[in-house]
Amino acid sequence: MSLLRTKSVEQSLADADEPEYQLKKSLGALDLIVFGVGVVIGAGIFTLTGRAAHEVAGPSIVLSFVVAAVCCGLAAMCYAEFASSVPVSGSAYTFSYASLGELLAWIVGWDLLLEMFLGASVVAQGWSAYLGTFLSQVGWDIPEAVAYGGVVDLPAVVLILALGALISLGIKESMRVNLVLVGIKLFIVLFVIFAGIQYVSTANYDPFIPPAEPTESSSGLTQPLLQAMLGLEPAAFGVGGVFAGAALVFFAYIGFDVVATTAEETRNPKRDLPIGIIGSLAICTLLYCAVALVVTGMVPFDELSPEAALANAFEVHGQDWMATVISAGAVAGLTTVVLTLMIGASRVMFAMSRDHLLPPRLAKVHPTFRTPWVITAIVTAVCAVVAGFTPVGVLEEMVNIGTLSAFVLVSVGVIVLRRTRPDLPRAFRVPWVPVLPLLSAAICLYLALNLPVETWLRFVIWLAIGFAIYFLYSRKHSRVGREVGSAAPR
Repeated sequence: MSLLRTKSVEQSLADADEPEYQLKKSLGALDLIVFGVGVVIGAGIFTLTGRAAHEVAGPSIVLSFVVAAVCCGLAAMCYAEFASSVPVSGSAYTFSYASLGELLAWIVGWDLLLEMFLGASVVAQGWSAYLGTFLSQVGWDIPEAVAYGGVVDLPAVVLILALGALISLGIKESMRVNLVLVGIKLFIVLFVIFAGIQYVSTANYDPFIPPAEPTESSSGLTQPLLQAMLGLEPAAFGVGGVFAGAALVFFAYIGFDVVATTAEETRNPKRDLPIGIIGSLAICTLLYCAVALVVTGMVPFDELSPEAALANAFEVHGQDWMATVISAGAVAGLTTVVLTLMIGASRVMFAMSRDHLLPPRLAKVHPTFRTPWVITAIVTAVCAVVAGFTPVGVLEEMVNIGTLSAFVLVSVGVIVLRRTRPDLPRAFRVPWVPVLPLLSAAICLYLALNLPVETWLRFVIWLAIGFAIYFLYSRKHSRVGREVGSAAPR
């Protein structure tokens, strides 16, 4: 039963108030909304929209974004209820510890580290690619050996080191930089939307949902697990294409959950965390739908470039200079994504170390800046190495499976905590429990099953490493376990 031991909400709150582990409370609702928008809106708004429209959905990609937003909204409500009830660093890890038990909490934390470590590294590589494109457009070229895809991706490494130093200085300082960059990003996104409206032709929306047609299926380790299990034949467009597009663009929304990792640094978490999580998701949905309408209205969906659809759409209309603007927007946008993912990774690792599931000395807080500086240094070093030396594109799908597995367990955790702690004050409550949380878990599991077989194999290896660490170290050193043992009758 020690595997199912839980950490009470009261104990989690008490631990957060201990002087040696206390973080500085300086964030409000606006900070959290900006934080969420900063991590969700990335390069996907410039590339993924067009690729999904071109390959699977056509103009109905707008509906795909709405469907994906509804799916994410279900998970967001589950996060909001937990965050308002257990306002402690660690996000889904902390929530699972209070509801599902220590072993599942460890696995969720382990999965979140996978999501955020690799997410920050992969996005840093994307940032490097856009920086190279932007600099070449203004007449500067980075040497191939140290550029994106080179022997070492030096721009990605420099970005991560700089952001790691910023995070160590303080969460408020990081948020100020994030606010400026998110402002630049939103300005460019809105500028692109309004600049593109004048080139929209309603004829490009006909048919809005193109007729369904079969597509070439992948095989072996690259095929989706669900396809391998059931022998399904993939198809594009039609009503099925809307849902296929939703599965594809779902990953453009991933990141709103990182908002919950800043719970201990929020002044009024019970009110501000739900606002930050749900508010940032709503803003991102509006922007994604607007971009989708503009890009599919500017160019027929079957003529869109899958790689750089938005830039290509403006080039078709003779506006080549917009490609430079879009590259600049992507550079600013991806900087905020890397920043927020690194903050999220450090806070999850901080919570796990404070619970002694990882060495507790790692959770040391800087006496002046009140930030977990040792953990931040570790996160920075790991991300810099992965971003600088890992081949491009190898680990991207691992980010998605780590996120979706956490979503599933958080959704189930809401139901469990409602039953085990009905007395717990909840500033935000998910309606129609258990129906909506179960629906959220089912959708996330379905999306995970649509990931490639090779991604699942790598995920199993990652889980095996996590189980080994837990049973060899974490279970014996667990703070909750030692407190239970010391309280036992002699």
